Amino acid sequence: MQKVYFKTFGCRTNQFDTQVMMSKLKEYSLTDNELESDYIVVNSCTVTNGADSSVRNYISSMKRKNPEAKVILAGCGSHSKGESLFEDKKVFGVIGHSEKENINAILAKNDKPFYQIGDLEHIDSTIVEDFVGKSRAFIKIQEGCDFACSYCIIPQVRGGARSHKEETILEQISKLASNGFGEFILTGTNVGSYGLDHNTSMAKLLKKMSQIRGVRRIRIGSLEPIQIDDEFLELLKEPWMAKQLHIALQHTSDKMLTLMNRRNTFKTDFDLFHKISEHGYALGTDYIVGHPGEDEDEWKIAMDRVKTLPLTHVHAFSYSKRDNTASATMKPEIRGNIAKERHKELTAIINAKNFAFRRAHTDNLEVLFESEKNGVYQGFDQYFNRISVTSEEDLQANWILLNDIQVTQDGNYANF
Repeated sequence: MQKVYFKTFGCRTNQFDTQVMMSKLKEYSLTDNELESDYIVVNSCTVTNGADSSVRNYISSMKRKNPEAKVILAGCGSHSKGESLFEDKKVFGVIGHSEKENINAILAKNDKPFYQIGDLEHIDSTIVEDFVGKSRAFIKIQEGCDFACSYCIIPQVRGGARSHKEETILEQISKLASNGFGEFILTGTNVGSYGLDHNTSMAKLLKKMSQIRGVRRIRIGSLEPIQIDDEFLELLKEPWMAKQLHIALQHTSDKMLTLMNRRNTFKTDFDLFHKISEHGYALGTDYIVGHPGEDEDEWKIAMDRVKTLPLTHVHAFSYSKRDNTASATMKPEIRGNIAKERHKELTAIINAKNFAFRRAHTDNLEVLFESEKNGVYQGFDQYFNRISVTSEEDLQANWILLNDIQVTQDGNYANF
């Protein structure tokens, strides 16, 4: 039986898509050794030019290390760079998002190079019953995005927003819960748009998920500020909600938000974040540093405003030009060394906020362990802070309740 190796780049949505493809391989075996594989499926990311470069470099590396393997390009890069890589014979085959569920048949039928890009209106129907190497389960509830942020190419390669069927989502969660998964992370291209095309909402879906036997904690991927409504806010007190939300601000300067063609403003973001934090939530965000037009005055305004927000986590990006986006032609560009210093300043502010938050929350931490090495167990608590526990005992349970733990600058630490 021929062996297939999967290499996944990018976001949680791609991780889920890889699981979909894995679940469809009936005539092939999976391997975790890329050097012994007959096929290497690259589930690619194309969010920046740098992401494209990482994918190309990996493909070139594999062609040298395992020249007999057939490299298949999947993921977002198949729609942005697939045609050129295929024509240049850098890859054996290309499959678009709508073709990933057919991967077994595609590999079985094609002994010659192939290009099957499909379309951007497809929605998956696959029920994923396991997540290889994971203790938490990612659940993709929607696909695509209707926003038009000036820096982003994703709507061009994922298509418009469309929701998975509710019954498919709930069936998948039921099967995963019966297989021992207790934490579920909702993911998608633009998660908060779920249900707009099905006359339902994220809040209604969450309520139905919580009623499934075995569901212990639900965590939500990145939400847009304008997608958080009163119906959703009413759920913040529910015990099954992870006490952490990731809300994508991207910036705290209104001038920069306008340049980015965002739909949020700092005033409404400020009010929303403080309202949520009153419920004891940790709050994370995405933040782009060094976008064209971010002069010193706007940066100072932005950081002064960041200091007033109850943020605990940040996924900070130094802006990277993406061809075929509006931001790619904007001036003036910000030099890389300046963006790097601003990145450091921002992360230092948020790290200090996170440290203060963790010091105030040392009791009743519900930790889901994900890995163990040499007696050190690691996982995440309900606030999405990493916990390291050293124990001479074999911790059989995935879930542990911790109290009065020691807090360090670089993370939480506890001894049994």
